[in-house]
Amino acid sequence: MNKINKLFAENKDRKLLSLYFCAGCPKLDETGNVIKTLERRGIDMIEVGVPFSDPMADGPVIQEAATQALKNGMNLKLLFSQLKAIKDEVSIPLILMGYLNVMMKYGFEEFFKTCAECGVSGAIIPDLPFADYLELKPIADKYDIRIIMLITPETSEERIRFIDDNTDGFIYMVSSASTTGAQQSFDEAKQEYFQRINGMNLRNPRMIGFGISNKQTLESSQQNAAGAIIGSKFVQLLSEADGNADKAIDKLYEALNH
Repeated sequence: MNKINKLFAENKDRKLLSLYFCAGCPKLDETGNVIKTLERRGIDMIEVGVPFSDPMADGPVIQEAATQALKNGMNLKLLFSQLKAIKDEVSIPLILMGYLNVMMKYGFEEFFKTCAECGVSGAIIPDLPFADYLELKPIADKYDIRIIMLITPETSEERIRFIDDNTDGFIYMVSSASTTGAQQSFDEAKQEYFQRINGMNLRNPRMIGFGISNKQTLESSQQNAAGAIIGSKFVQLLSEADGNADKAIDKLYEALNH
């Protein structure tokens, strides 16, 4: 059973927490250590960012991390070798988050095959058009890799139901139509969006991401979905801690209690 499906099946009564960090930032060779530390510290699922020169869905914090990672020499081939080295030491689901161009260059079949060999359970490709997703899905399925699709407040009900019918794993519910970045609170419009999606009784579990950085945004996400995904806030804390994931997670847990 795919680890993503297993995680949600076994935790229906508990809210999940997933973290994103960019591979190769702030240090090139710390990917494995960060992942192992986050699992040890109670994180349920990890999104590992594949750095790209034009990350259009990302705000300044993650863009800066991607730029630093590329300067450090990170690339997809190196990332796969780092993940393969820790494959047998990690039991939580790992998801690669990266842009279409990087995966296309690597070769889609080779990409999904290598994901499976390196213990990766899923992929998030923010700029993947849905029609292309439907073409890639059989290749991903062949290697038991889940492609996770995103929805935003602007996504129509018809499209959301179509995504729900044609995906497996979870749906990434973007809190706003803007780029990633920490927010202090979720306004009334976002709350209405969360409640509207809640009322659709979708088949797939949902995780809410973009903007979660404190107790208010975390609790709001957890009330309206299976859990929350934190990216920019953790990336910032990891950089401030010079790659020390234990220090960064201490600071994150502190922020999430205020």
